[in-house]
Amino acid sequence: MSLQVYTATAEQVYGGLSMHESIQLMRQAFLALANGRIDQPLRTIVKSPLSIGYLGLMPACVNDPDIYPVPVYGAKVGTLFPGNPALGKDPHQGCVVLMSGETGETLAIVDASSITALRTAAVSGLAADLLARPDARVLTLFGAGHQAEWQLRAIAAVRPLEEVQIVSRHPDSARRFVERMQSEFSFPLKVAPDARDAVEKSDIVLTATNSAQPVLERSWIQAGTHVIAMGSSTPSHCEIDADTMADATLFVDLANSTRNESGEYLNALRLGRIDADKPLTELGSVVKGSAPGRRYAQEVTLFKSLGLALEDVVMAAAMRRRYDSGGNGVCVEL
Repeated sequence: MSLQVYTATAEQVYGGLSMHESIQLMRQAFLALANGRIDQPLRTIVKSPLSIGYLGLMPACVNDPDIYPVPVYGAKVGTLFPGNPALGKDPHQGCVVLMSGETGETLAIVDASSITALRTAAVSGLAADLLARPDARVLTLFGAGHQAEWQLRAIAAVRPLEEVQIVSRHPDSARRFVERMQSEFSFPLKVAPDARDAVEKSDIVLTATNSAQPVLERSWIQAGTHVIAMGSSTPSHCEIDADTMADATLFVDLANSTRNESGEYLNALRLGRIDADKPLTELGSVVKGSAPGRRYAQEVTLFKSLGLALEDVVMAAAMRRRYDSGGNGVCVEL
């Protein structure tokens, strides 16, 4: 018996889901997680000596009729090749597979690069909407790559930005970023000549790098700042220094993942700047209202984003559901 499987290319994903829609999908996803409607195991990451890249296997199961009419299994089979931008390619590649949780039949195969870009940025947008001060206007963005573009779009979708400073190890990369992105926004994008000066003047600081060493220092961060650390997703990478991890109120996508996979958390733990009892408030609890977000204006808040399979699965489910109502993509016979 043949099977009709939905497929969507990167162009169809980008054309099918706006940033505002993606943020709302992530709000829905984290609420479902907090309500026990999503099962989210830890990812498996493979680094073979035979390849220069990483392979990630990220599964989840969703049973929420507001997300998809029937229970679904899903998994992202993705790769990370940090050198890809030099080749003009996204460092994230792969596909998201969606399967029926009732029969196991394949429902969808969707491009992972576009799903990853949209959902990762949308989670940052959701976190900023929940945790940044309502009057936040100035953003410092560390990183000038593909993901940084989407992160900028996400923050601009939830706060009326007035200025954005771009910090990069390579000033030419920052300049090219400003040149290609400025036309999308009415507020100015600027190359930051000094990272510390930029951070000291910012309301929101977002790190979108693949650095193995901290790019941000606690002494630069002013009271009331919201920090989003989303560039690193393995124990060997660390964008945020231990002092910031110790002093900030920490919010995470999933506490179990943070304790096992976050280089920032594990580094601060190893250095004795935090202990295993430091509270990690999950974003879903804030969405649900069972835990507070920002408690006062001068609080330094930090959201550590590792990226969860549930985000990919919910986005793929949304694409399939929209296709059934006349949306983007095609069905192929398998």
